Amino acid sequence: MAGAAASSAACAARRPSWWALLREDVRCVLARDPAARSLLEVWTIYPGVQAVALYRIAHALWRRGWRYLPRWLSFAARWLTQVDIHPGARIGARFFIDHGAGVVIGETAEVGDDVTLYHGVTLGGTTWNTGKRHPTLGNQVVVGAGAKILGPIQIGDGARVAANSVVIAPVPAGATVVGIPGRVVSPRRRTTHGFDLDHHLIPDPVGKAIACLLDRVALLERQLAQTQGQVPGRAPTDSACGHCDDECAEPAFAQKPLSLSAME
Repeated sequence: MAGAAASSAACAARRPSWWALLREDVRCVLARDPAARSLLEVWTIYPGVQAVALYRIAHALWRRGWRYLPRWLSFAARWLTQVDIHPGARIGARFFIDHGAGVVIGETAEVGDDVTLYHGVTLGGTTWNTGKRHPTLGNQVVVGAGAKILGPIQIGDGARVAANSVVIAPVPAGATVVGIPGRVVSPRRRTTHGFDLDHHLIPDPVGKAIACLLDRVALLERQLAQTQGQVPGRAPTDSACGHCDDECAEPAFAQKPLSLSAME
């Protein structure tokens, strides 16, 4: 019993205070947002910072067994900032919500250190049952605007979730996820400053799939032309798609323009 009490006391001693966490939250904004010009701006007009500050108070009360007052603080923070963070969620240090509007974080969500969320992000659940039902984000995760991460899934350290993606499966560390449902489209990327915010460099899996299909069709057409050219009495096929000008010239697809008499 004495050993357990000493261990819990040591953990409490190592846990940063509300003020220390809040100062880290504010200073990380200056490092990640070029629009932030001073600490005064961040303290006073950044709704994400204000929402996280109120959350940390509510979470401290929640851990001490309070229920209604933390939920009321969460309600007040949502009314002021448009950010809804359940006081039961566990959020690490240097947490940054850019723009803030429309972010929802559920009760059993867990967020690591140095995580960045953009507006419209949801860390939601997929069941009404009690227990773990919200996602767990590792350290240095970046979640783009409008993305939805649903269910008790693990998002690995350094992962990136593209804007408007819907993630319902675990994501390995350092991966990039795009689409609905979210799919891993690139492995780990090297970054210079530790945070990869180059959303314009996220690949397009749909465009890549279409390009691969077009290449495959062109290859099959060439093989078919060579095969037909070897048959006696048959000339090689020359497709008009090789010099396509966005107006189909193939006989099978060519359509005659409608005349006024035909329209009548």
